Amino acid sequence: MLVDPMGNVVITNDGATILKEMDIEHPAAKMMVEIAKTQDEVVGDGTTSAVVIAGELLKRAEDLLEQGVHPTLIVAGYRLAAEKSYAILKKLTKDVTPDDTKTLKKIAMTSMTGKGAEVARELLIDLAVESVRAIAEKGGKIDIDHIKLEKKTGGSKGDTVLIKGMLIDKERVHSGMPKLVENAKIALVNSALEIEKTEVDAKIEITSPDQMKAFLDEEERMLKSMVDKIKESSANVLFCQKGIDDLVQHYLAKEGILAARRVKESDMKKLASATGGKILTTLEEIGPEDLGSAGVVEERKISGEEMIFVENCPNPKAVSILLRGGTEHVVDELERGMYDALRVTACAVEDGKYVAGGGATEIELALRLRDYAATVGGREQLAIQAFADAVEVIPRALAENAGLDPIDMLVALRSAHEAGNKNVGLDVFKGEPADMLKASVIEPLRIKTQAISSATESATMILRIDDVIAATTAKPPAGGMPPGGGYPGMEGEY
Repeated sequence: MLVDPMGNVVITNDGATILKEMDIEHPAAKMMVEIAKTQDEVVGDGTTSAVVIAGELLKRAEDLLEQGVHPTLIVAGYRLAAEKSYAILKKLTKDVTPDDTKTLKKIAMTSMTGKGAEVARELLIDLAVESVRAIAEKGGKIDIDHIKLEKKTGGSKGDTVLIKGMLIDKERVHSGMPKLVENAKIALVNSALEIEKTEVDAKIEITSPDQMKAFLDEEERMLKSMVDKIKESSANVLFCQKGIDDLVQHYLAKEGILAARRVKESDMKKLASATGGKILTTLEEIGPEDLGSAGVVEERKISGEEMIFVENCPNPKAVSILLRGGTEHVVDELERGMYDALRVTACAVEDGKYVAGGGATEIELALRLRDYAATVGGREQLAIQAFADAVEVIPRALAENAGLDPIDMLVALRSAHEAGNKNVGLDVFKGEPADMLKASVIEPLRIKTQAISSATESATMILRIDDVIAATTAKPPAGGMPPGGGYPGMEGEY
């Protein structure tokens, strides 16, 4: 449980979230936070692994420093070990395709195990895999931003749903508009449906009531023509990024067009991807070809708030997941678990590679690195062996967290790998070594490569530091008064 200075509470076991929320002062520790951030942005999972490996690399380096090994040699050894690790990992991978939903679900399940979202993981995993496959482009590229996670308290985790379209946290601008539109033709406009003010200061002189009436009539005609253009394009739903004038709202309601205003730019882009519509800067050239389509657009009340559901889009390249839970903390943790599952599934689809989890890959890596160290020779050999020992921190931590004896487990895992069983890892539920591929504990290759890359780079950077020096405080701006009042020699002048 993390409590910030404002009294806000976060309950999580997500490594990146814990480090982000912690009040850290030590400069080297701040670099560890950066490792977690990078891992979270690039892969979405394995943040704790990356930080733990980095910490263990530094710990092993300290032992070598005490033995008189120079930091430069340790850095060189660590770099050689990291390069060799990438080559070893490539040989340990298995292939996965976007159509292999069974394997993708196993990858998502591994990511979600042990998190607060685990209770409803079957449903969440199905939604994660389905949504990632829906937005995948040709060539396997996936923009995870096209999956919108919307949180609402109320209901239970099992009420979480995938919407094949978009969920907009807005309501209709006018009560006279329809709540439900079927076979929706959607106009996306990012300009204001209002009378715009001129760029230059202009003054209009009205000398008689007739002129005043003509002026107001013209204003009304201009607003009415905006609605006419929308109507002529055959649109029956309108999403506007800016404001909608009261009179325009009235005319839209009369024409039976459902409209929402001040929709976020990010939501507009997702709407365009989901419905196949174009975002229009002006209404001048609006036509049927610019409109998006959806089976249903409906305003519904969720937890006391109105929301607009854009559903059943023909081929949505953006989807939404509505997360439900009993309390705010539950929904927040659900979002973090879902984010991780989405990211790892996306990585697996993009790279098409996965490896065994449960510490199996790390044990095999350590075994191969020790063999490699013997071929290198010199003092770098010690650093490569230290790197191999450091990587084994993952299965050791798994054993400790499961209440098992870490030394016994490491010995059992090493002997299994020496016998040629490369996929044997720690089954924490049974408390014994097991084949991780058969146990369905698998992870994307990118989790491992990114964790080793970030951990090695940060550890080598810290090892190169010879001294920590406090930087000078910022100088006062030129011509400004120095802190604490006037300039020297000015005392008593006032």
